[in-house]
Amino acid sequence: MTTDFLVAYATKHGTTQEVAETVTEELKALGLEVELRRLRKVRDLDGYRAVVIGAPLYAGRWQKDARRFLKRHGKALAEHPVAVFALGPLKLTEEDIAGSRKQLDRALALAPELRPATVEVFGGAIDPTKLRFPFSRMEAADARDWDAIRAWARSLPGELLGGSFGQRDGDRPSMTVSDN
Repeated sequence: MTTDFLVAYATKHGTTQEVAETVTEELKALGLEVELRRLRKVRDLDGYRAVVIGAPLYAGRWQKDARRFLKRHGKALAEHPVAVFALGPLKLTEEDIAGSRKQLDRALALAPELRPATVEVFGGAIDPTKLRFPFSRMEAADARDWDAIRAWARSLPGELLGGSFGQRDGDRPSMTVSDN
């Protein structure tokens, strides 16, 4: 049996998990079969029609579980429609988003065969009560735009499954792929 989507995420303090859960809920609300898993628990990509990968950016780098996942599954990811998201800046200025996107692009270069259909950077969040000193003295912030996250999630079936959205293995039309 084939599952429509794997939503796989890395998280350190739970904020990216909350986004991955929201993406999963939105896809399920569209009638899709979705499995939500931590990146480090994913052993292979067999049985999934499409893959969504999400992880936070820390100190200029995509979280290590995400980088390891790309190295381990790069070739398999190249055979699936893929969407990628990262949580990054605590302010949603154009400059901060662009800086986070550069960090994410550097991480995605670890799997040059990967060609994500869509890549998104969302605002991040910080809860100082979950952090060690000196970070525990930081000001709390949450720049996640839940409306944008939900809208992006709802766009994924069209972006990743295209004309086969809503069709199961047995009733998919044949498709011809051209390099032109």
